[in-house]
Amino acid sequence: MRIRHIGTVPVGAVGLGAMPLSIEGRPDEDRAIATIHAALDAGVTLIDTADSYHWHAGEAGHNEELVARALAARGDGAGAVLVATKGGRGRPGDGSWTVDGSPDHLKRACEASLRRLGVDAIGLYQLHKPDPAVPWADSVGALAELLDEGKIRMAGVSNAGTGQIRQARDILGDRLVSVQNSFSPALRTGEPELRLCEELGIAFLPWSPLGGISRSSLDGGSRPGAPDPAYAAFHAIAREHGVSPQRVCLAWLIARSPAVIPIPGASRPETIRDSAAAAGLTLGADEIARLEAAGTS
Repeated sequence: MRIRHIGTVPVGAVGLGAMPLSIEGRPDEDRAIATIHAALDAGVTLIDTADSYHWHAGEAGHNEELVARALAARGDGAGAVLVATKGGRGRPGDGSWTVDGSPDHLKRACEASLRRLGVDAIGLYQLHKPDPAVPWADSVGALAELLDEGKIRMAGVSNAGTGQIRQARDILGDRLVSVQNSFSPALRTGEPELRLCEELGIAFLPWSPLGGISRSSLDGGSRPGAPDPAYAAFHAIAREHGVSPQRVCLAWLIARSPAVIPIPGASRPETIRDSAAAAGLTLGADEIARLEAAGTS
C-alpha cells in the first residue's frame, strides 16, 4: 500500500469509509466486521466514521462502536490504524440529517465518541459540517479546546469552502490536518479546496469518491445498470488494465494530488479489497488526460 500522511501520521493512500456498514441497507455485523478486517489485511490504515453514521433513532454512534469492536478483535494488529471520527451532525431516524456545530454540542459529542471508541484521545476529530446558526470560528474554536485538553490528537473540517478552510487554519495552525469534502468524477466543484489543501500541506479526503462510477450510500447504494456514457473513459481504461472502473477512479484521484486520500465506502470484503488495490495502479499521462476530460463536456 502506498503511503500518504495526515499531519505527521502515515496512512495508506486509500482509506475505508465505514458509513455503509451502519446506515440504511447495512450488512449484518459478521459481514461488517469482515469488511473492516479485509481493509486492514489490504493495507488500509485510515478508517473514517462519525457519531451520526447510524440508521434508527436512538442508536447514535453505531458505526463508531462497530469499528471499535472490529479493531479490538485484531488486538495489537490494529495498532497502526488511524480512526477519524466526526461530530456536528445527527440523524433523527427518519432518513434526514441535522446539523449542530455549537461548541457545547461538539464537546459532548467528542466525549461520547471517546467512550464508544474506547480511547483516551481520538486520533483525528473532524467538524462534520458548518452550522449556519453558529459562527464558524466558534465551532472551530471548540476543536482547538479539545486539542488543548488532549482529547483529540489532530483536527479536521468537512464540507468546508476555501474561506472556511483558511479561517480554520488561522485558528488551529498546523493542528488542522484534514479537509473531508465531496470529490468524484461526477462532482469536481471541490477543485479550489483541493488545491488549497495541497498548498497548505493539509490532507484532502474525498467522500463519495466514486460518484459517476457507482452510486454512493447516500444515494441508496450501488445499483446495476448501464454505465453513464459521460464516464465511458473510466470503463474503457478499466478494460485495458483488466480491473474495475472503481479501481481506475480511485487511482485517478490519487494521481491528481499528493494531498488526496480517498475514503470509498464498502459493505463487502471484496469491495474494499478492490478499492485498496487502487493504490498500486499507476495510470499513464495520456490515461489521466482522458479521465480528466470525462464528464466535463
